[in-house]
Amino acid sequence: MDLSAFPPLAVVLDGLHTVVVALSDLVEPMAGASSSALAVVLLTLLVRALLVPVGVSQVRAEIGRRRLAPALADLRRRIRDPQALQRATAALYTSEKVSPLAGCLPTLAQAPVLTAVWSLFSHPVIAGHANALLGHGLAGAALGASLVGSVGPVVGGVAAGAVWPFVVLLVVLALVVELRRRTDLRAAGPLVAAPGQEALPGLATVARVLPFVTVVVAASVPLAAALYMVTSAAWTLGERALLRRVLA
Repeated sequence: MDLSAFPPLAVVLDGLHTVVVALSDLVEPMAGASSSALAVVLLTLLVRALLVPVGVSQVRAEIGRRRLAPALADLRRRIRDPQALQRATAALYTSEKVSPLAGCLPTLAQAPVLTAVWSLFSHPVIAGHANALLGHGLAGAALGASLVGSVGPVVGGVAAGAVWPFVVLLVVLALVVELRRRTDLRAAGPLVAAPGQEALPGLATVARVLPFVTVVVAASVPLAAALYMVTSAAWTLGERALLRRVLA
């Protein structure tokens, strides 16, 4: 069953299709054949601009967690029972009005949009009409093609075999992810391990590698979705740097 044909989802995808086509038509005089790719970038910037309040709450929570770090370290030294430590930590966060989950908000808020962009460039038919966007590309690569399937048949009339646009995007994404990881570590300050974590040195390796899962995902989604991911990651890097200066 094609879930994109389900009426509520079809309406959402049709609306998104209309928005992207309108943006593409708007920038076509200056972007030419890459107008749809630029439209995806503009859509990403619009979404991220709407989510600036979420970014503000995230950085404020980050500053709050850094402020509470000494108190949390003291709790971890004094309380060895995991359940009691969890209750005391939750009480501390509540009393200080700091959210430990605010860091997840931007990702959760963007997930529906990224999924919609992914779906938009994955289906030849949207709400009963042909998906004209699949006939558009970026530097010879189809916006509906992925790196994994880039060497294959024609997608929407655009050759899917051009690989270098995917490689460039993935390299840029990897660099942005690494910069963000390092700046986040510096902003978080020294971390105190919870009881029992001292015996799990592999956690540091997992924390270092986990952010790069987005690069793997970007290699398997349509080029348009990868473009969304790269633009959003770059926005996040710049937004956090600016907000940390302003809110600190």
